[in-house]
Amino acid sequence: MINGKDPCCDPRQVHFRKVVFGMRENDHSFFQNRQCKYFPCHKGGSEDFNCLFCYCPLYALGDGCGGNFRYTEKGIKDCTLCRIPHSPGGYEYILKNFSKVSELAKKNRKKENAMSLENYIRQVSPLDEGAMAKARERQAQLAKPPGSLGRLEELSIQLAGITGQVHNKIEKKHLLVFAGDNGVVAEGVASSPQSVTLMQTINLTRAKTGASVLVKHFGGEITVCDVGVNAEITDPKVLNRKIAYGTQNMLYGPAMTREQAVQAVETGIRLAMDTEADVYGVGEMGIGNTTTSSAVLAVLLGADVETVTGRGGGITDQAFLRKKEVIRQAIALNQPNREDVIDVLSKVGGFDIAAMCGAFIGAAIRHRPVVIDGFISVVAALCAVRLCPNVRFYLIPSHASYEIGYKLAMEALELQPIFLLGMRLGEGSGCPLAFEVLSAACGIINDMATFDQAGIDDGYLDEIREGDKFSVEGAQ
Repeated sequence: MINGKDPCCDPRQVHFRKVVFGMRENDHSFFQNRQCKYFPCHKGGSEDFNCLFCYCPLYALGDGCGGNFRYTEKGIKDCTLCRIPHSPGGYEYILKNFSKVSELAKKNRKKENAMSLENYIRQVSPLDEGAMAKARERQAQLAKPPGSLGRLEELSIQLAGITGQVHNKIEKKHLLVFAGDNGVVAEGVASSPQSVTLMQTINLTRAKTGASVLVKHFGGEITVCDVGVNAEITDPKVLNRKIAYGTQNMLYGPAMTREQAVQAVETGIRLAMDTEADVYGVGEMGIGNTTTSSAVLAVLLGADVETVTGRGGGITDQAFLRKKEVIRQAIALNQPNREDVIDVLSKVGGFDIAAMCGAFIGAAIRHRPVVIDGFISVVAALCAVRLCPNVRFYLIPSHASYEIGYKLAMEALELQPIFLLGMRLGEGSGCPLAFEVLSAACGIINDMATFDQAGIDDGYLDEIREGDKFSVEGAQ
């Protein structure tokens, strides 16, 4: 409380939210500490703070502040070296200085972000055609009818193109899971409460969820990264890369700023690049993210919301109708530019999708295969390919998601899933299964005997090979 008044209702704070951030007067989601037990009245003994200073905008700018903060035992941010008085008068200083400082900072950050992301994208190269030719030659020498191992042969050739080596091994298998909350859940579009994101984010690190059980079963590793969970996570096993405490409600404005979207993409890129692995999988955790994924996909494909939106984790008929209407309204309000992936992600996406998009790019930079999980994952993969077309060559689909929009996204990527298992859990649960198929593809090309080694005269296959050659040439 400030002089007996709730700071959320302080006319200066209302002006701050409306003029500087363009937010609705009753939108408390600006306050990043809104889950704190002291919200909205930070008053604890000698510690007298208000919500503005729990998330002072000058912190985020990196300029115009000159101070720092620490968390007190009560979880309140205690500013140090701050030249702004922690009192109502502090609002006046910020209002006078924030606009000019923020505009300059935004311009600088936008320029730096664009350069940084472009630099990452330029590092993704096409597949190594020479290595792929050698892999095809090796497959033709193996003691089997041509093409008889189907996708396993295709995958071994793709792996050669990815790594530049004919003989590969899949030993270090790593699932990257990005967790974030979505403000749009306030509209009743999900069956589960938002608190489930927090609990399952932690459970993923304990091998207690579907995806993490499968990772453990097959001897892989998992990294769970918090890019936007709407709660403080103290578990050290959860990697803290929090951008904000959930996105804004896209029904009333952009889900995030453009700068935050770029930050999320780059977070995913760096995590993949910093993680040692022979193969990556990309998963997510975030209540409401089938809503954001459907919105992103509808925009990127120019598709009707009805054709890309499913029931997610399971919702009532009424909630399903509401979900589709919310997506339509959010797209109509925010008018995302389908030719600008970052614009789409920032306006109707989520931190998890943006970070996943980056992880696909990061894996490609490292010349490693990266597995698509289900619906949310494939939408993130499509975002990555729209940003950097070469990423497509590094993608390995796992299972065909039960979600209606999955097929359209796969058609846009011109890819086909490996499995048809009726799965719709998410989390990255399809990735550990695909890791094993990739390992099998490596085993075939590495260890299977050639005709010479098997003592077999393969002359009887000449006619078949000629027929295959004729078919290929005819198709061209």
